[in-house]
Amino acid sequence: MDKEKLSYILSQFRIRGDILVYRWIPSGHINEAYYAAVYDGKEIYQLLVQRVNTYVFRDPVGMMGNIDRITEHIRAQERAMEKRRRLHFRHTAERKNYLVLKNGVVADEATVDFQDKDVEFWRVYNFIEYSTSYETAGGNPEVLKMSGKAFGKFLRQLQDFDAGSLMESIPHFHDTRYRLNAFFQAVAEDPLGRGKEAAREIEIIRDNRAFGCTLCEQIDRGELPIRVTHNDTKTNNILFDKDTLDPLVIIDLDTCMPGLACYDFGDTIRFAACTAEEDQPEGMSLDLQLMKAYTEGYMSEAKNILSEGEIASLPIGAAVITLELASRFLLDYLVGDKYFRIDYPEQNLRRAQAQLKLFEDMMRHMERMKEIVADCR
Repeated sequence: MDKEKLSYILSQFRIRGDILVYRWIPSGHINEAYYAAVYDGKEIYQLLVQRVNTYVFRDPVGMMGNIDRITEHIRAQERAMEKRRRLHFRHTAERKNYLVLKNGVVADEATVDFQDKDVEFWRVYNFIEYSTSYETAGGNPEVLKMSGKAFGKFLRQLQDFDAGSLMESIPHFHDTRYRLNAFFQAVAEDPLGRGKEAAREIEIIRDNRAFGCTLCEQIDRGELPIRVTHNDTKTNNILFDKDTLDPLVIIDLDTCMPGLACYDFGDTIRFAACTAEEDQPEGMSLDLQLMKAYTEGYMSEAKNILSEGEIASLPIGAAVITLELASRFLLDYLVGDKYFRIDYPEQNLRRAQAQLKLFEDMMRHMERMKEIVADCR
């Protein structure tokens, strides 16, 4: 994106001034993001500017409605926090927290097709000052413990929010039964003939299909309450105080929707309490010490609101989510890498292989995982 276009986008959010610096932010699989610093003659504003991927988020207007309500609910509980250290989305003159462009000019969302390549969906929010984030925990138990506190607090802050009032920004996002059905349909169709390269991985998923549906069956039986969940609980979606490591704010709320507490808990264990990168099956295993650190932080904030069934579901959720994501990576590989951004042709296959190694290690250590959760109550 060039400077002229950035200036036009910012002006629509009533942000005017000189752009002192801007740069593309390369992290993240889904959205396109930029950092910008703007000087209006009196003050420098640091901002994050994002183009939302509307292939992934088919109803971006509804998604931004979710975000607006959730952030306002949390901000009402944190009035004492310094304003610049709270998450705040900028609004247009029409009080919208988003901007729709078609062929580079403002368009009415009611008149456009978000799957049209000429349509863009943008948003702008404040850059949290004196903060830092971690792409991974880097094997640091303290980062994991503080991450657990952040997401445990997030669950607690939203315990009285009506999860059923939120729209599903990605339908069936953690409906593992649905995900596995879609996966095996892709396996049967094998549109690019890639199935033979993933035969072993396909069989592992097939052998564990029934386990993958465990949480769906518990939902069907009404055994687990539906809560507001973040659904992308990576360490890089938390901003920490640079000096104290205290968690300040959780970002990337695109996938906030109704779900299970164990989805969020499990996804962090999958992503951060492991011994290799997400696409590196070599050396991939579960790090029980990191899991313990995260669980201690999480339970310190959330244990008093979780039911007995929810507490029991936490380690199961980690394994289910890991299997689910393996199926999603492998499905994307089979159909031509349409969903997850890749840096090399076999990356989604490698991601699936790594997640399956982690899943198998989780299953071997399931009893120890349950003990860790019990010890942190």
